[in-house]
Amino acid sequence: MRKLILLFMIGIFGISYSQKAPSVLKTGFSKEALQQKLEDEEGKAITIQQILDQHKGKVLVIDFWAGWCRDCLNALPKAKELEEHNKNIDFVFLSLDRSKEGFEKSLERFDMKHKENYWFSTGWKNDFNNYVDLNWIPRYMVIDQKSSIAKYYAISPDDPEIQQTIDRLLK
Repeated sequence: MRKLILLFMIGIFGISYSQKAPSVLKTGFSKEALQQKLEDEEGKAITIQQILDQHKGKVLVIDFWAGWCRDCLNALPKAKELEEHNKNIDFVFLSLDRSKEGFEKSLERFDMKHKENYWFSTGWKNDFNNYVDLNWIPRYMVIDQKSSIAKYYAISPDDPEIQQTIDRLLK
């Protein structure tokens, strides 16, 4: 009986805390989402719009992660493989670490200093994350050369749809 109750509890909590794909897969960003501010490694404010503008004309993969996130850390080797396999596209890493110190430590600890990193100083709940239905990390998005969303929802860097979307955009 105890085993049955334990399995039931694991099932309930497993379902309630797992990623759930959004019902609507968006292809663009709202004005409010684009104005969301993040901080770069030096603490300088930058908006999502400015980040997208820096990558206009290129395919961009956005990787949402945090140093405290076990699933994110487990995905890092596959994310690195995706990057190495796609040297002709851009990657941006958006951190949901809980503090500036945590962000800086994560970049150092996980060898992320040589990548393009930004931190949500406003925390998890903000206009951008709310708009993209961010309910769990890691999360990956592919942005096309015109800054539209080509792949809205992926929870693993080895999701075959990420590579398929990149290949399709580069044709």
